[in-house]
Amino acid sequence: MNNFTLRQLRYFEALARHRHFGRAAEACAVSQPALSLQIKELEEALGTPLFERGHREVRLTRFGEAFAPRVRDILRSIEELADLARASRSWLSGRLRIGVIPTVAPYLLPALIGSLNRLHPELDIHVRETLTARLIRELAEGRLDTAIMALPVSEPSLVEEALFAEDFLLVRPAGDRKKPVPSVDALREMRLLLLEEGHCFRNQALAFCNMNAALPREMLEGSSLSTLVQMVGAGIGVTLIPEMAASVETRSAEVALARFAGTQPTRTIGMIWRRTSPLGPQLQHIAGIVRETAAQLRSSQGPLRIS
Repeated sequence: MNNFTLRQLRYFEALARHRHFGRAAEACAVSQPALSLQIKELEEALGTPLFERGHREVRLTRFGEAFAPRVRDILRSIEELADLARASRSWLSGRLRIGVIPTVAPYLLPALIGSLNRLHPELDIHVRETLTARLIRELAEGRLDTAIMALPVSEPSLVEEALFAEDFLLVRPAGDRKKPVPSVDALREMRLLLLEEGHCFRNQALAFCNMNAALPREMLEGSSLSTLVQMVGAGIGVTLIPEMAASVETRSAEVALARFAGTQPTRTIGMIWRRTSPLGPQLQHIAGIVRETAAQLRSSQGPLRIS
């Protein structure tokens, strides 16, 4: 077997992930013919096909399926070698790849990026906003350095650093402002608007309401918190929203905010990274910046109008 190159392994990993030559080439910032040629040369070096080519997508062969996790391990090790060099410096610089869940990203990121640029201008910050399961997978594969999400994650291979806690608020039509805040039992009888499957905030809201996702007949779904709040404003139902998002999302909607009586539903937002990452001390420092930025953001927003 002839030698193959790191570039070929990167192209293979992209094609295995996207299952499409065009999307894989775009992800690698190369032309499709260039990527195709490198994949062909890799297969020739290995002496066996890695992909089955179809009209619309490609599939890994049996050998390709076995080859893929080993390639990801190699690429992750290469990334960690680069991280080791960065960790040896006395200042933060270079690429920092941060993942954030959608129910945090729009509200925290603008202030956080500003803080990081001011405190560490040498950083080249790359942000990835997606759902929890994908962030954990991309972190494990070495495609992210860290991620900000709801805790706990409970993955032994990951470090979890709690940053802040925030309450869930009830969002209801503005005309309901003076009505008593419904109990959890009463909430289960109302038309509840929730995020689509895959959002951890959906699961947390269902847990607070003691609901099984398959049971509520009057439960409707939306793709974002903004959509849910606008639906409430249109009189379609009620929803729950994390406190960080409240001032932004209710600004242009005819809705009222309310806190529940008794124990408040809350979530803990934290930062996670691989336990093996050489950047651990630097990421601990970044976590402190995130924590401080979130605290400043809450104080700058002022009191919410809670009914």
